[in-house]
Amino acid sequence: RLRVREALGAREPAAALVTVQGWVRSVRSQKEVLFLHINDGSSLEHLQVVADPSLENRDLTFGSAVEVQGKLVRSPHRMQNVELQAETIRVVGPCDIWSFPLKMKERHPLEYMRQFPHLRCRNNTLGSLLRIRSEATAAIHSFFQNNGYVHIHTPIITSNDCEGAGELFQIEVSNEARQSAEKTHFFNVPAFLTVSGQLHLEVMAGAFTHVFTFGPTFRAENSQSRRHLAEFYMVEAELAFTESLQDIMQVMEDLFKTVTSTVLSKCPRDVELFQKYVAPAQKSDITHKLFFSSCRIPYSEAVEILKQASQTFTFKPEWGCDLQKEHEKYLVKHCGEVPVFVINYPYDLKPFYMRDNEDGPQHTVAAVDLLVPGIGELCGGSLREERLPFLESRLQRLGLADAYQWYLDLRKFGSVPHGGFGMGFERYLQYILGVDNIKDVIPFPRFSHSCLL
Repeated sequence: RLRVREALGAREPAAALVTVQGWVRSVRSQKEVLFLHINDGSSLEHLQVVADPSLENRDLTFGSAVEVQGKLVRSPHRMQNVELQAETIRVVGPCDIWSFPLKMKERHPLEYMRQFPHLRCRNNTLGSLLRIRSEATAAIHSFFQNNGYVHIHTPIITSNDCEGAGELFQIEVSNEARQSAEKTHFFNVPAFLTVSGQLHLEVMAGAFTHVFTFGPTFRAENSQSRRHLAEFYMVEAELAFTESLQDIMQVMEDLFKTVTSTVLSKCPRDVELFQKYVAPAQKSDITHKLFFSSCRIPYSEAVEILKQASQTFTFKPEWGCDLQKEHEKYLVKHCGEVPVFVINYPYDLKPFYMRDNEDGPQHTVAAVDLLVPGIGELCGGSLREERLPFLESRLQRLGLADAYQWYLDLRKFGSVPHGGFGMGFERYLQYILGVDNIKDVIPFPRFSHSCLL
């Protein structure tokens, strides 16, 4: 039994019978020969099946599931080495082509496929995306494990608001159990879906030096824009014994280049599909992104660049205000459409855990954001405040000292300089593939289909 990818990869014909299972992507019946193209999701390319017309039956249609047994023979088609000469064709699952939303040999736009979240994975574009996503996921794990990081499963349900923005989904019991829990929380404290695994990673970095997590995170930002998701995957890493933002930036860059190289080598045809049909207007292809010469500018300099811009911004750039997407895109353009590291953000703009630079009069922290063309922020990180007096003072001012007593303990018992970063996985895919709507890089977009809500 062979996968379609394995069959297509065969260099020479084989005398032995093989079995291939998949779904019919096209049917063409001629007087003396029956042609099928079948695919099982393992490859963008379809396997051509050549059969005697007597094997055709009324259930053998576009979309039907089949099992074909036959021999791999040399193909006269210049695009593939072999084809399958069928001896038997069994229809495992018929498909009603009249009600099936996908049509044979029709290139359905992504907007159309969003109507059918339960069927969109059968579309070529979404199939390619999911294969790329799978290979990128494996490459991320390989990168960290090959560099000595320990993989940590951080909690999905937590009492911490790591980002401090208040955009949290709170966990509540169902209606059936609510009456018994009226006077108390299920976990005795308010619980939320995680916005980041960072604080838990800091705990582990105190024992394992280099750690990472890669899992779902949730933001309750009420936005239906093309760049926001309520549920997305985040790659996060923490490095103990590091005193330089440069170390953090180097890991960001190495991670991006390693994962992207793997995607290029493992999924060349899938990437080519995006370059040809989804984002043909991109100024540079994915290979150029591998060899970027990144620009590094302090936040203060970035604000001055924005203030001197001839462009009129919706949000006026001011020192002490967060950079909006329009600002980020302008900075990338100003630096020559290359990735930009913006470092040293205002102290009052960032969360409590970021390291105080002790500079003045403009008080900043050792934070960094990686901005990339077309997307804006791709990665965000910082050195963490490892000095107990500094952290204690800030938490007291924010009224968080009691809630984060455990976090203070980490600074009492063997504290070391450390830092880390997070990268939104879907934004990474958007960037390398040129996808405009972030909802098109997730397996299951949120639509009003009861089976997927």
